[in-house]
Amino acid sequence: QTGLENVAKVVESFGVMDKMPRNFSMALGAGETTVMRQVTAYAEMVNGGKRITPSLIDSVQDKEGRILYRHDNRICDGCTNVMWSPNLAVPNVADTREQIIDPRTAYQMVHILEGVIERGTGAKARGLPWPVAGKTGTTNDERDAWFVGFSANMAVGLYIGFDQPTHLGHNMTGGGIRAPVFKAFMQDALAGTPPIPFRVPAGLRLVKVNPATGQLASYDDPKAIWEAFKPNTEPRSGGELDIL
Repeated sequence: QTGLENVAKVVESFGVMDKMPRNFSMALGAGETTVMRQVTAYAEMVNGGKRITPSLIDSVQDKEGRILYRHDNRICDGCTNVMWSPNLAVPNVADTREQIIDPRTAYQMVHILEGVIERGTGAKARGLPWPVAGKTGTTNDERDAWFVGFSANMAVGLYIGFDQPTHLGHNMTGGGIRAPVFKAFMQDALAGTPPIPFRVPAGLRLVKVNPATGQLASYDDPKAIWEAFKPNTEPRSGGELDIL
């Protein structure tokens, strides 16, 4: 049960579910959640494993511009009673968000999810000029289809299904019908913005491995892929690159 408890700890800490049933099928995604919870969890992954509290309303002001409500409650000494000017410096706001998991672990998952689009079930989202990652999802009997994807600065969740769950149709999978919508949306949402790589934290090693075996591969192996490892967990000897 130790492994199952570890799965539950991650699921609950990321807010996907408040109390995950201790069933082994849950490790395969058999539980239910909402689009907002799922997208929040992916956003927490791509921002380095830091807590995000989702909100539908960022702030409310009265007609005089006074803030009546602000979702972001971080302290910012240079954000109030300031006359705007073109030369006004951007205030430095302390990041006080909770660190849910090791940022290296978070990046390892981001890197794995890049592979879903590059060579996995999310291949229909491939070809964007920006680095993106994501995961497809299809429930039993093709009753629900999901795709949650993200760039370095934006996470997007897509869901299709009936109010009363029923069969969507043959081959109506997350990768088949949701991934193309994600690609089309990101083409518009990121238009005119530069490609921003995913942020790699210090303390990881990128190692070229054989995708079929996980063993070290040579630099000239056309099928080899780069994978991110924490120190002393990577395969030994061969092509490798330090991330300092």
